[in-house]
This record gives sequence, structure tokens and C-alpha cells, in this order.
Amino acid sequence: MGEVVIITSLELTDAALIVAPSRPAPDGLRVDRSPDVALSRELYRTIGADYRWTDRLPWDEDAWVAHHARVETYVARLGDAVAGYYELDVAAGSAEVSIFGLLAHARGTGLGGHLLADALRRGLTLAPRVWLHTCTDDDPRALPNYRARGLRVFDVRPA
Repeated sequence: MGEVVIITSLELTDAALIVAPSRPAPDGLRVDRSPDVALSRELYRTIGADYRWTDRLPWDEDAWVAHHARVETYVARLGDAVAGYYELDVAAGSAEVSIFGLLAHARGTGLGGHLLADALRRGLTLAPRVWLHTCTDDDPRALPNYRARGLRVFDVRPA
């Protein structure tokens, strides 16, 4: 029997509480909204392969198109190279960061803190509360990054 996976949910309700990363942003960082469904699918598969993201693997093209139309997707680039992405899913008065991930080459560069701060700021323009969840299968730097940016834990439970 495997180790129990623990899910931690975190939230933020005030943009003034977002803590900027102490490291400068990596050179050439830009974050833009992406209309590219194929890129979202590829990033989900590539990043998710390292962290057991499986929920969307069975989706067909129609499911991806419908999902992409419902969320706001932002892609981080370092120069011309795609480095990671996040999705904001607005529902019931809150904005969920439903996906947040970096490609392997961008991990450990300081990009994660800057990309998360961007997600939190954008999310709070859409709703009065931004939230996300992470689990023990995610990168071990994820939860410390979320807490360091000002997110507060509101739930911890087994998967």
C-alpha cells in the first residue's frame, strides 16, 4: 500500500497580502494570456507527467476546447522558451488557480514565485478570493512557495 497523499488548500483575499519574491525575476520573463488549446494540453501532459496529473488525460479535443473557453490560461516564457503556465477558473465568487506548473528547465530559477504572484494578482481582479490546492505528489517547493507568497491554509485532508 502506498503513502497517503495529503491535499492542502490555501487562499488569499487581499492583494496587499501578496508577498513579492525576494529573488529578481529571471531575465526575459513575460506572462501572457494564451488562446492556444493545444499548448495547454501539451503543458498539462508534460508538466503533469512529473507529478501524476491524470484527471485530464482522457479528455478528447471537445473537452479541452470547452474547458479552455471557461478558464483564463496564462503562459510564462523566458525569452522565446515556454517555461510554465497557470489557469484561473472563476466560479461561485472565487478564482481558483486550477493549474500551476513549470517545465523542468524552469524549476529552481525563481520563476515560480513570480508566476504565482502574477496568478494571485490576476485572480483578485476577477474575484474577491483566490484559492488553490496542492498535494504531497506535487513539487516539494510548491507549498513553501504558496505560503511565502501570502496564501493561508484553510484545509488539509487525505486525498
